[in-house]
Amino acid sequence: MRIRALLGGALLVIALPAGAGDKLAMRVSPAFSYEPANLTIRLSIEPDSENRVIRVIAESEEFYRSSEIELDGDHAPRTSVFQYRSVPAGDYEVRSVLLGARGQERGMVNQTVTVLGAGGR
Repeated sequence: MRIRALLGGALLVIALPAGAGDKLAMRVSPAFSYEPANLTIRLSIEPDSENRVIRVIAESEEFYRSSEIELDGDHAPRTSVFQYRSVPAGDYEVRSVLLGARGQERGMVNQTVTVLGAGGR
């Protein structure tokens, strides 16, 4: 029963992409998997001359990974893809933060991801 509830919740998360207005949108896949998981984080970033950095963080109680790339304002690509490989079991919050020229936060999105261990735990 627990796995059905988790799967139903994961399907709902997949159907609803996270977004921060018009500036930033994120889709993480898979939203539900078994360890070791390979997570793909796809970001859509609205071009703007103030955009300077995109930071992506995947965090659970026992695991943390982050990546950051510089953006060239309105000349930066609209889509950025990050891949986190061999992610262990846990409930993750995946956050993406768009930073401006002076380091200020211009947008943030987050999504919850579940990676089950061996035996579905």
